[in-house]
This record gives sequence, structure tokens and C-alpha cells, in this order.
Amino acid sequence: MTTTSRSNFAATAKTVVLLAALGGILVAAGFLIGGPQLALVFLLFSVVFNMGTWWFSDRIALRMARAQPISQEDDPRLYQMVQDLTTRAGLPMPKLYVVPQEQPNAFATGRNAEHSAVAVTAGIRKLLTEDELRGVLAHELGHVRNHDILLTSVVASIAAAITWIGYMFLWFSDDNSPLGLVGALALWLLAPIAAGIMQMAISRQREYGADATGAEICGNPESLASALLRLEQGSQAIPMQVNAASEPLYIVKPFSGGGIAGLFSTHPPIEERVRRLRQMRPTIG
Repeated sequence: MTTTSRSNFAATAKTVVLLAALGGILVAAGFLIGGPQLALVFLLFSVVFNMGTWWFSDRIALRMARAQPISQEDDPRLYQMVQDLTTRAGLPMPKLYVVPQEQPNAFATGRNAEHSAVAVTAGIRKLLTEDELRGVLAHELGHVRNHDILLTSVVASIAAAITWIGYMFLWFSDDNSPLGLVGALALWLLAPIAAGIMQMAISRQREYGADATGAEICGNPESLASALLRLEQGSQAIPMQVNAASEPLYIVKPFSGGGIAGLFSTHPPIEERVRRLRQMRPTIG
């Protein structure tokens, strides 16, 4: 088995485990709130949801971001950059999207390299130089080549689903059933934390890996290092209106937060990412 095949198999296996864990959480929550009958309903729901998440996680992620497809005629220079980078990376051309947000940011999603998409915000086109933008696009293609996109897209969908179910049962629980109310409150309070832990567990090392792969693809680690520093400043200065569950998808955190929120950050510190990239310069040249 080749290195690429092993990486793809590992990513697929982790995705299956996450989906199975989601099913277990839903069934347990259904039993706690409504007994065996509701547990069965949640089991059936989890099967349908998991199948939909596997096949349509990219569409869910793009919809959460309110991303809009763009054609080569809409932005020929962006298309040219991505085509050049995919040729260097040995990848098929992804679909391109723009997120109508002024915060500079970007993400990649999809089931695999043949069904991938790269989305950039409107703000990133205004802030970065062309060289820096190439570094960002190479980073996102690094996620595609490293087989990260399905796993992160599935996690974003899971986090959104668990949070939505928590809210639903919080507001629609039977007031006459103390156990139901306790179950709903526990789900509402603990599910976002559990989702945050899952996001943190799969995202931090993957960002380092995508940084390294992206630097190799574009041929200049400083392009991405400089872009990351500017993107961090931009994300802190300009708020982003997007579903919080999609945070692990983006190249930099779209939300700022300290204290407890900082413990569940899905991204490693920008300073450390930049340090590692700049250490690559003697190797890449």
C-alpha cells in the first residue's frame, strides 16, 4: 500500500469512527430523553444523517458559509492561479466559490480530490498580494492532497447537527418530565463542548501538515507565512457572520475568543505556524 493510499484509508477510517460516535450520542440522548422508542427514532435518524453527511458534507459546508460558485469568467486570475497550483500538486481542478464576507479567509471541502471545492472570501482578494494568495490557495490544496477535507467537513456537519438537536430538545421537551428536561439541558450544554473537542483533536496537526504541503506546492514558504500574519490581523479586525460549527474548515480562526473559548480553538497559534514555515526556507529554497 502506498503512502497516499494509507493516508486516504486512515482519513476514511477516522471519518467512519466519528460518524459511528455521532450515532451513539444520538441514540443515548434519545434513550435518556424519551426511552427506547425515541432511541429507535434517533437510531434511524442517525443512519440517514450519516449517509447524507458522507455524500453531501461539502454542500453542507458551503451552504453554512453561504458560498456562491464562481466561473472562470468571473475571476480569470484566480482560476489561473488555482490551475497552476493543481498542476504542480498533481491534483484535479476543484470547484471555486466565493464567500460574501469581508473578513479575509478561505477553506477547502469535499469528499475527495475529484469532488473538492475551494472557497475564498471576498475580503481575502482585497487584502493579500497575489503571491500571498497563492500561498493560501496552496494551503487549501494541501488539505485536499492530505485527504483532510472529508473529515473536517464531516466534523463541521456533526457539530452543527448536535448543536441543532440540543436546541431543539431544549425548547420542545415535555415540561412535565424532569428527566427529559435534564437530558435536553445536558445535550444543549455538553454537545457543543464535545464537538469542540472533536474539532480540536482533528484540526491542529492537520493545519501544520497543510501548511507544509502548501509551502511545497507553491514553492515559497514565506508566501504562506506572510499571508497567515495578515489574515490573523484581518480576522481580528473584521467579524465574520458564519455558523460557528464551520470553524475547523477555515485557514485562520474566523472568530476571536479567550478564556474557555480559547481552550477549544481548532487552530494552532499563528506564530508557531509561521515559525515552522520559515524553518522550511533553507529546504525549499
